Amino acid sequence: MKIKNRRNFLKKAALAPLCLGFGTSSWSITHDRTEDSMAGKTTSKIKLSLNAWSYNIPLYKHMNGESGGMSLFDLLEECAKLDFDAVDPTGYFFPGYPEVPKTKFLNDFKRRAFQLGLDISGTGIRNDFANPNKEERRADLELAKRWIEAAAEMGAPVLRVFAGQRSKDYSWDETAVWMVDALGECAVHGEKFGVLIGVQNHGGMLKSADEVLKVLDMVSSDWLGAIVDTGYFLTDDPYSDIERVTPKAVNWQIKSLLSDRRGGPIDMEKLVSIIRASNYRGYVPIEALPIRGKEEEFDAYTQVPELLGKIRKALY
Repeated sequence: MKIKNRRNFLKKAALAPLCLGFGTSSWSITHDRTEDSMAGKTTSKIKLSLNAWSYNIPLYKHMNGESGGMSLFDLLEECAKLDFDAVDPTGYFFPGYPEVPKTKFLNDFKRRAFQLGLDISGTGIRNDFANPNKEERRADLELAKRWIEAAAEMGAPVLRVFAGQRSKDYSWDETAVWMVDALGECAVHGEKFGVLIGVQNHGGMLKSADEVLKVLDMVSSDWLGAIVDTGYFLTDDPYSDIERVTPKAVNWQIKSLLSDRRGGPIDMEKLVSIIRASNYRGYVPIEALPIRGKEEEFDAYTQVPELLGKIRKALY
């Protein structure tokens, strides 16, 4: 892995316009599956996973010692019951977070997932690489490095990270330099431990395909790719953004609603056609979420099977 002349390149690249023709890049950041599709080398293969945040309410109840809670091991049982291929256990729900779990817990979790026929498709942390406070940004970087190692120990191929929220006191381009530097260090550490870094479009610094692709190009690492969050392309045409970013995808978060739960139900057949056309082969985690303002009506035990049924219908 190499980062293009580190600081000098980052500062120059950050000033480039967001409307660059990203498709003309001389080499791919992560392998661009569009080339394989055009050459007829492979076909798409989609394996369904569950993002643990779907059950965040019962998972937090368990962590708080409340009744009606769900442990991470209960989550594995639920995934097996619903016949998922894999699970994406968000780091927040491991005991002791933000510290990494004990090796015994990771091994027990990995063993039970294997017994239930479940892969571990990835995991994720909460971080802010756009934070103007250098010390706090460094702390989040060290957190990411520790969880890269935990992901490797658990057998998770991808660590999901956020870009962060831009401060009103700094421009996007200024903030991107810090963010890209942190992502570059994550990618170096990820390569060392065999864990891909996936940066998620989740508002803040990354609201569009232009911004996601620019950041990936600035880092230029085979160990950094996109987590395609279908609910957070805050543009006029989210499907276009999804289509443009998909060739760089290392993992997903498929949600039932577009544009931060305000853009209406997702067209699952259209989404699946985009994924297949890109020749994506890998895990596609789903994440069931409540409609804003109707959180009290949300029941993961009914909403997850419903969302799973929609994508299965589109797939098969």
